[in-house]
Amino acid sequence: MTSTTDVSSTADLRTPALVVDRQAFDANVAAMSAVRPGRSLRPHVKAFKSTALARELVAAGHPTFCAATPREIEGLALAGVGDDLLLANESFDVARLGALSDRTDAVITVAVDSDEILDAAIDGGVRSVLLDIDGGLPRCGCDIDTAERLAERARGAGLDVRGVMGYEGHLMMMENGDDKTRKVGEAMAILLAASERIGGDIVSGGGTGTYATNTWCTEIQAGSYTLLDTEYATLDSPFEPALRVLATVVSTSAKGWIIADAGLKAFGMDHGAPTWDGPGKVLYCSDEHVTLIPDDVGDWRPGDRVLLLPAHVDPTIARHETMWVTSGDDVVAEWPVDLRHW
Repeated sequence: MTSTTDVSSTADLRTPALVVDRQAFDANVAAMSAVRPGRSLRPHVKAFKSTALARELVAAGHPTFCAATPREIEGLALAGVGDDLLLANESFDVARLGALSDRTDAVITVAVDSDEILDAAIDGGVRSVLLDIDGGLPRCGCDIDTAERLAERARGAGLDVRGVMGYEGHLMMMENGDDKTRKVGEAMAILLAASERIGGDIVSGGGTGTYATNTWCTEIQAGSYTLLDTEYATLDSPFEPALRVLATVVSTSAKGWIIADAGLKAFGMDHGAPTWDGPGKVLYCSDEHVTLIPDDVGDWRPGDRVLLLPAHVDPTIARHETMWVTSGDDVVAEWPVDLRHW
């Protein structure tokens, strides 16, 4: 999507602002597509929450998506983005998704792991499900016996049981190596055993942290790779940070610090503080401000700009309305964060 505003340069942006380096983004997409082409990748929109960015991935050959919330699925479907959409979380709020099945060409599938969630899918008119299997992460998912019983119930109610899914999220940040491969294999052995008993064509799982290690799934649910963050950047991968928060210096101190206008309300802080691209370090964040310690405070004046790298892409993006795509200092596109609400 080309910018519809008069913004042509990063100097024109109101701060704090999300900026995406076009070259880095394109390189990340190409690197993932080389390993997970086409439908072997099901990009996870929870990471970037933008139908405009999702269209970029369709153009790169990835027409299937998964999402974390019903509204993310609704947004994709209503925008006509993707032909196969998976709600990869349990939810009781799926009636609108059932109704959307009659209004879109996309197949809409939801994850189930209990009788109550399956009842919600049946009552809501959902037509397709995946059985969510517990592979070791203490979150959603059921055991294989329960999944087999639920699959029988779903088929008896006329639903299409497309296969299984599971998320080895507890292994995402392990250093790449034999131990990680072994542990991912153990988690996927559970998923494959469930697939054998339940049937269906899909074995869905994985993420940015295991995209290269997980060779067992038919599709990988990765999204953070598109923009990356400082936590994922610690892993050995071909991806590079493409997302930054642009902030304006609003105050300086002879005591050695400078203050910029991007604080806790501009960043997801659950994985730590942001990192400064410039000559210095982040001291701390307060509600509307970040305190930076530059190498030489005398080099800085109010009105100067700084670029900060978030530690966690997903909740950082959810705090903003727009991503501004840049090439150098030029703003070349505007991507609304139109999937950011629950």
